Amino acid sequence: MVHLSTTFFTLLITVLSSQLVGTKETATGPSVVNSVTLDGVTYINKGLVAFGLIPSDFRESTGDTLGGIGSAIALKPNTWTIGGSGQFTGTFIVHPDRGYNVEETINYQARHHEIDFTLTPYYDSNKLSFSSAQKTLVLEYKKTVLEFDVGQKTTSGLDPEGVRMPSQAINSPFPGPLPVVSATDNRLTLDVEGIIANADGSFWISDEYAPGIYRISSTSAVVQALPIPDAIIPRDKDGNLFFTSDDDPETGRAGNQGFEGLTIDPTTGRIYAMLQAATIQDGGDDKSTSRYTRLLAFDVQGNQSTLAGEWVVPLPLSPKDNTETCNEIAFVGNGVFFALSRDGDGRGGDDNNSKYKNADLFSIRNATDIHGTKFDSPAHPIASNGKLDSSITPATYVPFISFVDDDQLARFGLHNGSPDDETLLDAKWESLTLAPVGDASFPDDYFLFTAADNDFLSTHGFSLGEPFDAEIDVDNQFLVFRVTLPGAVLKQ
Repeated sequence: MVHLSTTFFTLLITVLSSQLVGTKETATGPSVVNSVTLDGVTYINKGLVAFGLIPSDFRESTGDTLGGIGSAIALKPNTWTIGGSGQFTGTFIVHPDRGYNVEETINYQARHHEIDFTLTPYYDSNKLSFSSAQKTLVLEYKKTVLEFDVGQKTTSGLDPEGVRMPSQAINSPFPGPLPVVSATDNRLTLDVEGIIANADGSFWISDEYAPGIYRISSTSAVVQALPIPDAIIPRDKDGNLFFTSDDDPETGRAGNQGFEGLTIDPTTGRIYAMLQAATIQDGGDDKSTSRYTRLLAFDVQGNQSTLAGEWVVPLPLSPKDNTETCNEIAFVGNGVFFALSRDGDGRGGDDNNSKYKNADLFSIRNATDIHGTKFDSPAHPIASNGKLDSSITPATYVPFISFVDDDQLARFGLHNGSPDDETLLDAKWESLTLAPVGDASFPDDYFLFTAADNDFLSTHGFSLGEPFDAEIDVDNQFLVFRVTLPGAVLKQ
């Protein structure tokens, strides 16, 4: 393992002010923004309570620009601390995707970063300035850890053109084919979009290329991959493996729409992963028919892992009936999950004015479990041309928390729509993680953290030893909401 640490890089953020007004619940108390009922349980959104950022030109200890970190975030186990003065502290483990790749994919070695934070929730209705708002979530970069393939080979972010066939050994930790750089370069390629942090220092990541789910050891090496159903593995018209993201396959996950969502039930250790949208055979070749995605569950015992469940989740639709793709999930409890579904608009996106960025809820309690059925074969779609098979009952999906609530954003000096400046909400929100508030008066209250993937967009960027100018500065933004989640299960 190469373990990179730095003390000479520091965030240029003002030290948290003890004079920030209205931050304690006892001052004004959290207000109810909206609520929804799912499976007979009422969930409450108490609003945006904190905002922070890491500047777009900040460089981590390898010398590269720190970017893409909203692709996957998790709370480092045993770091969440509930203070007695209205403050909370902890450490994020954040994982970028595949590096600065606006023009083409690059040979970016997978890595994760640790970021310490201090949360001082703000509940007042008075509007903070953009700079003052950043004092509610102060972020401090700590270190970067590079990750390695089997045999201590470096991983890569290059678009995969080769295949590593699975081991035939009994109980092999690698039961399926894996994407590699090329026929002559068998290094694993990764486009990481999800992370689960384990108490032993290891973690799970999900990837868009394969799409794959991999266990990374505490020494930062890839040591295991989970078995993926044939219906999801990308293949061309001749049935050959087709891992590239440059073009859509004939069947399996669509290009750049692999396992965006990854989460775990902390009470059982069951791992859940969800595709960003439908597989190609299920309508994933067009945004007007890609609504029905798949949620998978895996049970893991050592090197042995099994597909334990599979459900269909109907994603929300835009006013033009196009799919709002899902970019993260988070386990709540009793068959209920968060889903971060959104459009691509905002700072660094297609348009300034975002219409849909939500942390929604869905339940699989009454949904059909299709694992081990004909639908695990690409020859049997769950939704031909986007029309769901009548034998399948999908999950129940309800809208919940809108990130583009003008009143909530304005309290933190943020906005949606014009002008396109540093106070515009980022376009690509792609991560969720929860932490308990620890309030005896509201024992079911949690903080919901989310972070944006800024695509490494900076006018003063640096990647693989070379400077770059992306012609826009998109900061790494973080938001924190307070929510009431009756029946939620969470270990910290």
